[in-house]
Amino acid sequence: MNKTGKIGIFDSGIGGVTVLGEIVKMLPKENYFYYSDSKNNPYGNKTDQEIKQLCDDITQYLLKQDCKIIVIACNTASAKAVQYLRRKYTQIPFIAIEPAYKMVHDYAYEGATLVMATKGTINSEKFNILLKKFDNHRTFLLPCIGLAERIEKGDKEEIRRYLKETIGIYQGKVENVVLGCTHYPLVKEEIREILGEVQFFNGAPNLASHLKNVLVEKKLLQEGEGKIEFEDSQGLIEKKERFFEILKSEIGG
Repeated sequence: MNKTGKIGIFDSGIGGVTVLGEIVKMLPKENYFYYSDSKNNPYGNKTDQEIKQLCDDITQYLLKQDCKIIVIACNTASAKAVQYLRRKYTQIPFIAIEPAYKMVHDYAYEGATLVMATKGTINSEKFNILLKKFDNHRTFLLPCIGLAERIEKGDKEEIRRYLKETIGIYQGKVENVVLGCTHYPLVKEEIREILGEVQFFNGAPNLASHLKNVLVEKKLLQEGEGKIEFEDSQGLIEKKERFFEILKSEIGG
């Protein structure tokens, strides 16, 4: 592995920008290559085999971009494909996002909790092992079918309509919300408008810390230019523009 290589990061769309934002705040001098697979968005309704193949193809592409480590910034892809990728590509470390349900156990165990995630994540073996281990017995699981696509499109009114219809019944009933898809932190304010002053949990800050630890351990940490490259599988210029606009607000630039 090349110390001067890039940190590769991929998601089914631009939602992983919420993960990249946390990473850049912690590792501003690293160089990054972000791959947005909007052509195949959403991953949540695909079969395990389809997801593995998509992730395999993206991994091969990121390796060609001189990536020294790969971050899977998609909960569904992490749940369904990371073990497969680690077995196949033993020469490169994979860092995988996962729903921050353990954080509820550690910091807000008594609170009624809503887990918002894709159907694929909620049905995955990886998440169900996590749930069984850390269940606070006051948890509602909500597969938010179609929410990631709406966030990807960026229609605020349509997002508000969707959220009102799907999470309105939990108003006054939950204190914690686990954002189990990297797209969802982009609509925290819209969720708060409906549910009130809830406490949000997402896995991005912990992932960033873990990534730094792995880079240090494997002697891959570098002082680079802090360059961030972006590519979308559909080649959409508007995706790139929106991505960098969100990233700037995420890192406080």
